[in-house]
Amino acid sequence: MSNRVVCREASHAGSWYSASGSQLNAQLEGWLSKAESTIRPARAIIAPHAGYTYCGGCAAYAYKQVDPSVTRRVFILGPSHHVPLSRCALSPAEIYRTPLYDLRIDHKVYADLWKTGLFERMSLQTDEDEHSIEMHLPYTAKAMESHKDEFSIVPVLVGALSESKEQEYGKLLSKYLADPSNLFIISSDFCHWGQRFRYTYYDESQGEIHRSIEHLDKMGMGIIEQLDPMSFTNYLKKYRNTICGRHPIGVLLNAVAELRKSGLEMDFSFLNYAQSSECRNWQDSSVSYAAGALIAH
Repeated sequence: MSNRVVCREASHAGSWYSASGSQLNAQLEGWLSKAESTIRPARAIIAPHAGYTYCGGCAAYAYKQVDPSVTRRVFILGPSHHVPLSRCALSPAEIYRTPLYDLRIDHKVYADLWKTGLFERMSLQTDEDEHSIEMHLPYTAKAMESHKDEFSIVPVLVGALSESKEQEYGKLLSKYLADPSNLFIISSDFCHWGQRFRYTYYDESQGEIHRSIEHLDKMGMGIIEQLDPMSFTNYLKKYRNTICGRHPIGVLLNAVAELRKSGLEMDFSFLNYAQSSECRNWQDSSVSYAAGALIAH
């Protein structure tokens, strides 16, 4: 048997973001320098997972709330775009590579999660094909660079969960969310609008199409800020907004709801919103991005 360490390569480097460590570092520093640190230390953040040319500036607002001096473990919950998955899956890798430096998976937490019987193992191919977790690795590495040898990561690929499964995973992960040394990164873009996404909801009372999209997204963002999983589920059922990380968001909301039962108060605030382009006619398309942070009192 081989003792070779299994590494997940930075498969989207060179296309979705720069493969040059120095160039990537300079870009991340540029975006972070424009964002303000207003609600640190974040216990969880929601941030987008598109190519950095589209959403790097928006994501910075979430990552600016991360405090590397308290964070020792980073959970990254990303939706599955390519493989059908009804549960959550863990990676077969031990190391996640980034152009900045390598990130280590937390063996102990992974072992504890395995023991629950609630997780599948994704293949390395599936892991490397998926971008929803990877797009948070360079930003995580950058935000944590002052303590880079003192933290580990817990990547979790989140499937198309039922409401009851969102509750189950939320309950399971709530004990980790309760620990101030843990940070949860929830990977999600917001509305994917246009015929290529088969979603063209338009409320004419809002004016131009991009204004309607913003109104729809901000309605959902306001509901997320209320930290009520049922309201968010109802919003999705009513408007069918194409929020690709709706299940990771649902898991977070259920984890918060579980902690609130025991008296732990938390607040969520969105700090930035952006669109890849401004839709004005039916031939246009866009993806929306939002960045926000959760703090505990």
